[in-house]
Amino acid sequence: MRILAIDTALGACSACVLEAGSAQPLAIEQVAMERGHAEALMPLIERVMDAVEGGFSSLDRVAVTVGPGSYTGLRVGVSAARAIALAAKIPAVGVTTLAACAAPLVGRETGRVIAAALDAKHGQVWFQALSSEGRPIVALRQVSYRDAARAIGAGPVSLVGSAALAVANEAWAIGLDALVLDDARAPDVTWVARLGLIADPETAPPRPLYLKAPETTPQDRARLPRR
Repeated sequence: MRILAIDTALGACSACVLEAGSAQPLAIEQVAMERGHAEALMPLIERVMDAVEGGFSSLDRVAVTVGPGSYTGLRVGVSAARAIALAAKIPAVGVTTLAACAAPLVGRETGRVIAAALDAKHGQVWFQALSSEGRPIVALRQVSYRDAARAIGAGPVSLVGSAALAVANEAWAIGLDALVLDDARAPDVTWVARLGLIADPETAPPRPLYLKAPETTPQDRARLPRR
């Protein structure tokens, strides 16, 4: 199976093509950016696909990060993934940003809790914790740094993500054994591809995942009455 993975959820615009069983992607491009995903994504995908023999017609599946993350970034990535999947007549699946961040540690951090913590702004963090084997311990949620640290339990914990240090500071304050292993602002898109290969299209739809309502709302005052 050959998969195209897309990530625009956080501080990067990324895509790669990976074949099942391969250690490295056939093609990959990752560009750090906070804004401008809408303009950058399709040219980036085209460059990645130009480097792959067979192009879009060789794909069997598309995966995309569905959040939590930037409201606009999520819409850009999900829309592109859906359009490509529709045009190529292949399934599209969604992968959470926290799962993609935590996945590299599963099976490596023996005896430790694996926690992914991403900055949600305003003192909040998107947070999820797993056992070293990948079993869910703390469900995906948006909480304060302190509440994230307390949700870990007795630890010890290995943390990844842009808010890993902030949560670690709270963990240290309550006496937990905490290690910050990675503070990347976005997941490695190769892991989005690996998780996408094993995802079930029926239970992992390419649909944006929001943990709180968007901060912008439609204007109703100037709306004309329907006739």
